[in-house]
Amino acid sequence: MSRRTRRRANERPGPAGFLVVDKPRGWTSHDAVEAARRWLGTPRVGHLGTLDPLATGVLPLAVREATKLAPFLQGGAKSYAGTIRLGEETDTLDAEGRTLRRHEGALPTEDLVEAALARFLGEILQEPPMYSAVKHHGVPLHRLARQGRVVERAAKSVRIDRLLLRRYAPPDLDVEVDCSAGTYVRVLAQDLGRSLGCGAHLLGLRRTRSGPFSIEHAYDEARLAEAAERGELESLLVPAVNALGLAALRLSAEEAKRIQHGGDLLAPEPPLVPGSQLAALDPAGELVAILEVQPGRRLRPLRVLAPVAPRP
Repeated sequence: MSRRTRRRANERPGPAGFLVVDKPRGWTSHDAVEAARRWLGTPRVGHLGTLDPLATGVLPLAVREATKLAPFLQGGAKSYAGTIRLGEETDTLDAEGRTLRRHEGALPTEDLVEAALARFLGEILQEPPMYSAVKHHGVPLHRLARQGRVVERAAKSVRIDRLLLRRYAPPDLDVEVDCSAGTYVRVLAQDLGRSLGCGAHLLGLRRTRSGPFSIEHAYDEARLAEAAERGELESLLVPAVNALGLAALRLSAEEAKRIQHGGDLLAPEPPLVPGSQLAALDPAGELVAILEVQPGRRLRPLRVLAPVAPRP
């Protein structure tokens, strides 16, 4: 018996879906994954992108067969509410780091801050911070940083769609940010401080949206632990088909079986655009696969999900 088979044999049956955690400050993303594994009785839990220990808020977790769908949901836009402190730079670019420089002069006016923020809208380049999970020759940068090493990092393009100043009470300013996946708000804080000539770091951060998941979908640790204790945690899962946001195609039992064995189907009328994707549902409405439209009206499975195992 393979390791995977043994793991599945010991797994508690249950539905697939997405659990949206309102991550507390101090938890790593892996801490949230480990907690969910205990609560749900399955090792098949993974996060859809890390959230710094300093940050709180939306951390979506894929559960059971939904882990196969992670590539279709990663890369979505993000939204944050954050507080930036002007006048001080740290080595981690946030409040958990060691102070490197302090600004002794006057801090900029609100008008200057708003003008500086406006310059970051649109496509910008960011250099990944040393304290990050980005790898250099296979080694995470944060591991090198803790050894006191600084290595060259290639800047990457990210997009800032909205950057709104909510409050300015020097030295702190509260901002709201809508941005592309891969954006570091810590780097944004550092670059803003340097643009203003006074330095800055990220004091606090809360993620309010990650792709299709918003803070309204999220539950805090106490609520999740209580639901697990009552055996009700699965009821809090966001169904996979809801998260994907794809047009749904209801299959017959015979069609669903064909797809689950890797076969393809003829697309229904009217003709669909080749390259587009559909969520294939079985007669009970459960997601069985993501299908891609091929030339000649063929539907090819991109991802196939195993049937939900019945509870004993």
